[in-house]
Amino acid sequence: MNTRPTESQAGFSARLPGAYLAPGSASFADFVAGQTPDVLPSSRSAAVAATTGLEVPHGTTIVAATFAGGVVMAGDRRATMGNIIAQRDIEKVFPADEYSCVGIAGTAGLAVEVVRLFQTELEHYEKIEGTPLSLDGKANRLAGMIRANLGMAMQGLAVVPLFAGYDPHHDGGRIFSYDVTGGRYEETAFHAVGSGSLFARGSLKKLYKDGLAERDCVTATVQALYDAADDDSATGGPDLARRIFPVVAVVTAEGYRRLPDDEVAVLADEIVAARMGRPDGPAAPLT
Repeated sequence: MNTRPTESQAGFSARLPGAYLAPGSASFADFVAGQTPDVLPSSRSAAVAATTGLEVPHGTTIVAATFAGGVVMAGDRRATMGNIIAQRDIEKVFPADEYSCVGIAGTAGLAVEVVRLFQTELEHYEKIEGTPLSLDGKANRLAGMIRANLGMAMQGLAVVPLFAGYDPHHDGGRIFSYDVTGGRYEETAFHAVGSGSLFARGSLKKLYKDGLAERDCVTATVQALYDAADDDSATGGPDLARRIFPVVAVVTAEGYRRLPDDEVAVLADEIVAARMGRPDGPAAPLT
């Protein structure tokens, strides 16, 4: 007996729902919110949020700094649950698209989900519109996603990323920070987020100067992470025994690239060796 469906039956069963074929917004997040909102990070149930009495992994610290021709973003590798080290080699810096990157701080699981959704959002927009979003547009889209997570943030599951990228209209790198309400702020020269951010920014104030070369900018960000780890227990410094070092990304007119681990290891080894003679790090010139 022939059990194969007829052409009309096959066509009917394979037909996409009308919502998938109707014209609408170029926003992937808006489409998902209208069709399957339960899969969005911001739509977790209040019952899940209520379990925040139980510790969940949190990630810190992220630093970013601009240089002549682009921007550097670096993140330490430690995730904590209260006073416990939950993970020693977590990655907190990701490509958002070809010319931008995003670093995560806050509740690690939700933050990674937000980043993945943001990556899909940018790719979807470019496919639908035939052109990528401007850097300001990307920063605004990320602000909307953070704002959608406000309910979870008020219950202790905050996501506070740092966004940076190369802007061809400015011929250089730009950095954007956020608060839990989705407020978006453009930063000048450098910035840091996370529990060690106070110490990292203090370090960058000492080390940063206009017109840094790429290598010097990378060195300054890794030095800042070292200073943060020196004073903040939630920030992990270079792990020489396990050979675990910060994730460092560089974005220029050529696009996003992550520095190889062995290259970062060489730099970290140099910094640690120099700190043997001067534990507080290099001194800034007074002029």
